[in-house]
Amino acid sequence: MASPLDVINNTTAATGSSGSSSATATTKKAEDPQDRFLKLLVTQMKNQDPLNPLDNAEVTSQIAQISTVSGIDKLNASINGMSSSMLAAQSLQASSMIGRGVLAEGNHMELTEVGAIAGLELSAPADKVVVTILGPAGETVESIDLGAREAGLSTFAWDGQPEGAAEQLPAGSYRFKVDAFNENGSKVTATTLGYGRVHSVSIDGGVTLNTASLGAIPVASVRQII
Repeated sequence: MASPLDVINNTTAATGSSGSSSATATTKKAEDPQDRFLKLLVTQMKNQDPLNPLDNAEVTSQIAQISTVSGIDKLNASINGMSSSMLAAQSLQASSMIGRGVLAEGNHMELTEVGAIAGLELSAPADKVVVTILGPAGETVESIDLGAREAGLSTFAWDGQPEGAAEQLPAGSYRFKVDAFNENGSKVTATTLGYGRVHSVSIDGGVTLNTASLGAIPVASVRQII
């Protein structure tokens, strides 16, 4: 004799594989599996063979299983609701960043008429940090000696006018790299942090900030807001 839980599972599988109408499928989906299980169990107990009654341990196990499934469904619904609420709150916060500058992992900075700004993150203190600004073809346009820097995140500015040049370089996006060394001359790991101004926010399963120089970046990747 099939158990109520087996009947529910077989019915669900058949519903998913058959070509029944959408109205019937919606009704079956909306029906509470717990109610169906209890109805089937009561019916089966009424019509059971007195000489071969239902096994109490099996019935108890099936009741526990159906309760667990129902609890998981409710937990999933609660988590989905919380995720939606968190995404809405995060979107609202991100919208306030439009027009602001952000630092995120990358190697581009945006030069304007007032200069450019970018950042770096050192894994350990460095006695010498040098930033090399690169042109469109990868050529060096200027080297900036930042001196000693502590471990962690720091920013630097560039006026866009190389030493000896008569005027500022053309506005636009410039790449840069960072070389850092400790007092023994050993290299210190340096992560470049590019700068971008947020011009819009996208929401598609997460919150993304759209910038000109850094492109689209997840809001979670922002290291500093300027």
